[in-house]
Amino acid sequence: MLRPTEEYVMSVPRFPRSSPPARRALAALAACAVLGAGSPAAARTASDDATRTVGYRGHTFTVPADWQVVDLGKDPAACVRFDRHAVYLGEPGERQDCPARATGRTEALWVQPAAATKASVTEDRTSRVFRATAANEGIAVTAPYGEDRATIQRVLGSAGLPVAAARAERPGGTPPALAVPAGATAYRGRGFDTCTAPSRTAMNAWRAGSPYRAVGIYIGGVNRACAQAGLTSEWVRTQYADGWRFFPLYVGPQPASGAGSCQNRCVSITDPEPQGRAAAEDAVAQAAALGLEKGSVLYNDLEQYTRGGALTTRVLGYLGAWTERLHELGYRSGAYGGVSSLVPDLVGNTAKATLPDVIHFAHWNGEATTDHPSLPATMWADRQRIHQYAGDRTETYGGVTINIDRDQLDVGTGT
Repeated sequence: MLRPTEEYVMSVPRFPRSSPPARRALAALAACAVLGAGSPAAARTASDDATRTVGYRGHTFTVPADWQVVDLGKDPAACVRFDRHAVYLGEPGERQDCPARATGRTEALWVQPAAATKASVTEDRTSRVFRATAANEGIAVTAPYGEDRATIQRVLGSAGLPVAAARAERPGGTPPALAVPAGATAYRGRGFDTCTAPSRTAMNAWRAGSPYRAVGIYIGGVNRACAQAGLTSEWVRTQYADGWRFFPLYVGPQPASGAGSCQNRCVSITDPEPQGRAAAEDAVAQAAALGLEKGSVLYNDLEQYTRGGALTTRVLGYLGAWTERLHELGYRSGAYGGVSSLVPDLVGNTAKATLPDVIHFAHWNGEATTDHPSLPATMWADRQRIHQYAGDRTETYGGVTINIDRDQLDVGTGT
C-alpha cells in the first residue's frame, strides 16, 4: 500500500495531552480494566509520573506511561504490530484484525508464555529487535525498536533481563528439513497480500471460496510492522501442499521515514550499498528458515517517495546492492514500488542501475492486468511482473474476513 493506513485504536484509549494528570489517571484505570482480576497480566501506575509498571506472569516491566497495554487473552483479535508504542501481553488469537499493510517500526513490547529455563537476551541489529527469555513463570519477550534503542534497553533492564550482555543474534533460523521448491514463488493469476499470515483455518476458507491462489507473506525487515506469530516453515509447507503459491515481501529500510504508509515511523536508507547487502542477507536467512529454497523470488518493499536527486541515487544504490547480493546467495530479486516513484526511477536508469528480476508495481486502478503505461513492453516481459491493482479492501469468504490488497501475478521460474 502506498498511502497511510487508518489509525488503529488499541484497547486502552488515547487521552488529550492538554491534561497530563487526568490522562495518566484515566490510562491507569483503563489498563486495570483491560488487565483485571483473574488475568495472568496486571498493570499499575509507577511512582514516576512518566512511567508505569506492567506485570505478567510474575515479571514486571517499567514502560513509558503513554504506551498502550493490550491483554491478548481478553482481546485475541487485536493485531500485534510494532509501528505503535504498545505493550502486548499473551498470545494472539487465530484471527488477528490487522490492516492490509502496516509499515514502520517504533519501540514496543510483546510478552508471551514460554518454557524458559533461564534469563537471556539476544539482539538482531539488522531487524532492530531484542528477544529475551526469563525463567520462573517462563516468558518470551520480543522488543523491537526504531530510533530509540535506549528506551527498549531500559524497559528490558527494568525486568532484570541481562540486556547489557545481549548476544548478537544470527538472522533467520535453522532451515527446516523439508522445504518447498523455488516454483512456490511462481504463479499466474490472482493473489492477495495482508499484514500478517492468516491462520490455516482462514486459508482453507479462502482456498474454497475466494478467487485467489497466491498470497503475499511478509518475511522480515526492519520496517515490517506485524509480528507474524503464525508464519512458520510448517505454515509454508502446509499452504503449498494445499495449492497456495507465495510472493515473499521484505520491508527493509525505506527511501524516507515518511514514505508511503510509514507515517514518519520508518527506518530510512542512510548508507545504501551496505544496507542493501545486509537486507539481502537477512531476507535470505528468513526465507531459508521458512523453507523457501534458492531460486525463490524475494521482494524488497519500497514505499512511495518523491523521486529525484540524492533520494533516487540512494534508492538505486540500495536496491542494486540488494539484487547483487541475492544473486550471490542464489535467490532471485524482486522489488515492490509505485508507478510514480520506483518504477520510473528504474526505467529511466537502466544504463547504470542493477535491475531486479521481477517488478511488483502498485497502481490501484482496479485493472487486474500486468500491463501498464509506465512499463515498456520490453522490460520484465518474460513472466516477471506483479500488479497490486487494489488496496485496503475487506473481503469475506467462508465466513472469514481479512483486510487485503489485491494483486495480479505473472511470475515464472526463469533464472
